[in-house]
Amino acid sequence: MSSDQPPPKPWDMPPPEAKLYVTVDEHGVPRVAGTRVMLDSVLAGFRQGNTPEGIQRDYPALTLEQVYGAIAYILGNPETIDEYVRRQAAVWAYWKAKSEQNPSPAVERLRAIKAKAGKTP
Repeated sequence: MSSDQPPPKPWDMPPPEAKLYVTVDEHGVPRVAGTRVMLDSVLAGFRQGNTPEGIQRDYPALTLEQVYGAIAYILGNPETIDEYVRRQAAVWAYWKAKSEQNPSPAVERLRAIKAKAGKTP
């Protein structure tokens, strides 16, 4: 740029490229883009009142930018997030009921130990 030309005005610059902070993996699980960290992890921390810095400390695989980006996605898509949480709750309820119908031998042993410990001689 020559000295006789004024500097470009900010609005004359091309818009910044949009960054993607949330992706969905091949199993349909939303994750923080570029990581294996589930969006659920950021969502839980955010709903518990943790700061973005606290969430980033809990998940060192994430940058602070990624945490803020995931939170922006959460805040910008409340209906999508609420629907996802409802679906996840249904999935957990299904698998919990199924596992209670057919507990593993390890669970049965632990229940027996607990029951025995609760009895008084």
